[in-house]
Amino acid sequence: MSGHSKWATTKHKKAAIDAKRGKLFAKLIKNIEVAAKIGGPDLNGNPTLFDAVQKAKKSSVPNDNINRAVKRGGGMEGGGVNYESIIYEGYAGGGVAVLVECLTDNKNRAASDVRLAFGKNGGQLADAGSVSYLFSRKGLIVVPKNNWTEDQVLEAVIEADVEEINDLGESFEVVGPPQSLVQTRELLQKAGFDYESADVVFYPSSQIHLEPDKARKVLNLIEALEDLDDVQEVYSNLELDDELLAQLD
Repeated sequence: MSGHSKWATTKHKKAAIDAKRGKLFAKLIKNIEVAAKIGGPDLNGNPTLFDAVQKAKKSSVPNDNINRAVKRGGGMEGGGVNYESIIYEGYAGGGVAVLVECLTDNKNRAASDVRLAFGKNGGQLADAGSVSYLFSRKGLIVVPKNNWTEDQVLEAVIEADVEEINDLGESFEVVGPPQSLVQTRELLQKAGFDYESADVVFYPSSQIHLEPDKARKVLNLIEALEDLDDVQEVYSNLELDDELLAQLD
């Protein structure tokens, strides 16, 4: 999963300047609307919304867009859309498991687009439950190093139920149960840490190593899925170590 975080961090940095920025913005805005609708528009009382807003800000989404999304989701402004959360399961080449997290206002469109992306990129959709058992829900926070050490991160979150801290090179990945995400994030902030993202994710129980050419095909599928308007996140159990990432770059 740490490899996935490195890959995601790299993509988000590039997304801030490339042609897909508008599509990234739309996904982040949709996430804000849903968080505000479920938990209310008060950032202080809705930690999910707080993290969604912070994620959007760190990706350079304009404040006006963020504020309007909060109001729409919170019912204070018209134009909101009812989104449904759907998870699709499938396999990429090499037996890599893939979970696709969608927010959509059209289930038929989402299902058709996801199925087409799998088919065009050497993968296939699977029955519900055939892939998800390979993942568990985790709270994941990515913290830029900024001269901090792993011991300092551990000391900051010692009161929280943290399971592991992984060194990603330029940042640390702090992993724990979903229910401890907010406490962990608040402890890091209290200790003076910045953070790149704080999300509840699907974390693989084990990973599959592939040769670079096969791994590239899996990443082509992941990128095709992530490019779909209804797709919010894509998770896999592909192992992305430093050597492989360097070869893919």
